Amino acid sequence: MIISIAMIIDDFKFAINNRKVWWYTATSRTRARFARTTLGSFWLGFSNLLSISTLGFVYGTVFKVKDFSSYFVYLGIGLVIWNTISSSVCMAPNLFSNNSSNIKNMNLRPLFYTLEEWAFQIQTFFQSFLLVFIVLLLFKPVLLINICTASWIPMLNFVLFIYWFPLLLCLISIRYTDLAQLVPIIMQIVFLTSPILYRKESLGNIGWITDVNLFYRILDPLRVSINSGFVNYRESLLILIINFVGIYYSLNFLKKSSGKIPFLV
Repeated sequence: MIISIAMIIDDFKFAINNRKVWWYTATSRTRARFARTTLGSFWLGFSNLLSISTLGFVYGTVFKVKDFSSYFVYLGIGLVIWNTISSSVCMAPNLFSNNSSNIKNMNLRPLFYTLEEWAFQIQTFFQSFLLVFIVLLLFKPVLLINICTASWIPMLNFVLFIYWFPLLLCLISIRYTDLAQLVPIIMQIVFLTSPILYRKESLGNIGWITDVNLFYRILDPLRVSINSGFVNYRESLLILIINFVGIYYSLNFLKKSSGKIPFLV
């Protein structure tokens, strides 16, 4: 136990000492993604706005929504959060295989590539969320107060979760490569059964499935805190504890697997 904690502390020191490197490489990926485009990374926000507008109009009509402005805010916040969770999870199984040449030929810990991917997902989230949030303020100006005062713990839970859970998947997929094909299918099912396009009440008697949906337990408190300014601190602190436990075990797993990774990717 003490040895494990010492190794994790060493990982934290590595992350802090090399923070400029993995953050810069993540930034370079974002810039390269939109190289030679006029709007650059703002395309992330525009693509999300287009999706929100289309889905909001279609599903708002299907579900006979009376207050479209409230529904657009609900859908917009939830969809941007979900896109980042889904992207983080779906990219995880191929993370080490995509960096196999660097892992084999460069003297960098596998931890570095997980931090780089995490930074990339965080940057993508905030860049796409910014434009969407500005537009949503036109519908509901109080969102600015809510996000500044109420969303700190749910946001922290979200940021921590998109590190340790994809890392765990990444390590498992090294041995079970079929996960790369299975994960996107599972995430699509989770998306359709999660109250993102619709309200939880629409699930009726099967609403209990959201209680065992880990992704929704991360998404919903953040959406609620931004949308209404309400935070269930008991639930949020419980999720925070789960996140810290997840980080502990995933980093432990990574430490034990680090020596084998170059031979498995």
